[in-house]
Amino acid sequence: MKKLTVILSIICLLVGLTVSTSADNGNLFSRVQEHQLDNGLTVLLLPESRAPIVSVQVWYRVGSRNEVLGKTGLSHLLEHLMFRGTEKYGPKVFSRLLQQAGASNNAFTSKDYTAYFETGPAAGLRLFLELEADRMRNLKLSEELFRTEQKVVVEERRLRTEDDPVNSLYEELVATAFKAHPYQWPVIGWMHDVASLQLADLRQHYDRYYQPNNATLVVVGDIDPAATLQAILETFGQIPRGPDPPPFRALEPPQQGERRTEITREAQLPAIFMAYHTPNLTEADAFPLEVLSLILAQGRSSRLHRRLVYEAKVALDVGAEYEFATASPSLFVFYAQPLPGKSLAYVEQLLEAEIDKIKNQPVSEQELRKAKNQTEAAFIMGQDSLFYRGMLLGRYQTIGSWQRLNDIVPGIRAVTAADVQRVAQKYLVKTNRTVGILNPLKPSRPTTERFVPHEQVR
Repeated sequence: MKKLTVILSIICLLVGLTVSTSADNGNLFSRVQEHQLDNGLTVLLLPESRAPIVSVQVWYRVGSRNEVLGKTGLSHLLEHLMFRGTEKYGPKVFSRLLQQAGASNNAFTSKDYTAYFETGPAAGLRLFLELEADRMRNLKLSEELFRTEQKVVVEERRLRTEDDPVNSLYEELVATAFKAHPYQWPVIGWMHDVASLQLADLRQHYDRYYQPNNATLVVVGDIDPAATLQAILETFGQIPRGPDPPPFRALEPPQQGERRTEITREAQLPAIFMAYHTPNLTEADAFPLEVLSLILAQGRSSRLHRRLVYEAKVALDVGAEYEFATASPSLFVFYAQPLPGKSLAYVEQLLEAEIDKIKNQPVSEQELRKAKNQTEAAFIMGQDSLFYRGMLLGRYQTIGSWQRLNDIVPGIRAVTAADVQRVAQKYLVKTNRTVGILNPLKPSRPTTERFVPHEQVR
């Protein structure tokens, strides 16, 4: 380990890099090595030699929140075009080379970031780096390719939202909950915006955000960190620094009263959503809110499922979702679908009663311990996957810092029953709530109805 650190230090001195290496303290991320290239690219390396596999991931700090009304959906459409080739690697060459190397690849876009990844044999590392470095700045954008992918995304939106009444309701709920923050529009974009985008819009978006100084490169797996860093310098390190993207300044003001929205459309069943504004991981309240979401909605023994599905027998499905790993504060969302013939108003009443119960009486030690154990176990066991560990590093670095990963287990362990009760009292209040209702019309054809709260599109 000493020899490796010396080698890295020499390389850093030669190329003007800064490096920080966490001490080996038993933490799952203790061997992460962070580098900053001269062009601004952040590099995170995590050696793990259990299998001769590597995962290369490039995370750009651009998502739907970096768009404007009239041009929503840019980030996701650009993600599609990133697979259409460069001057060096033409259409379909990218995928063919990866298939020949025995690797898988994909990408996804969210509110806060767009990420690309390759996972495959360690012997393919250099290829993965060369392909990603090439398309970071050399994407070939043509009118023909643009129009083709635009039609694909329009159809994707039609299938995903226009033909899905529950997702349409969720989209309406979020658009009502946010009035000053770009989280208000969907990642895939509004239909009219997507259909109206021009090639020039994509070029501008690409040049503004697809720069090394707006990206994080993560490499996890069976790697020699010194050799990997050298390969990165020879590929990504040759890309000049680009102009800094415009700073993000949007801030959602405090909500001052309940908002309600309804949609009426063909659907099998009615549905209800209740959303509350809540902080993200930058605030300590995120940890008790995460525990609260599990107590209320994790599994069939959770409070909401037990009360509305088993005991009252009024709901087909019920749950709650809270996402704290976002760049800006987001929402704590409850959702439910009544059984046929059951009153939606009664379901809403029972949801409110369960929320009030947790505000008025501390949760039991057994419930608290179970929720905390579930959270910690899911976080740790998920990292058995090299790909998932890389995902965590990339995501947290993009929304703030990967070092926050070290706060999660201690933060969850420190949560008390009083903390859970306090955050419920503080955030789950009527003035901070947005309610969405789906009023169903008898379907003229089969409908697809599903709930996908943490929006992320491929």
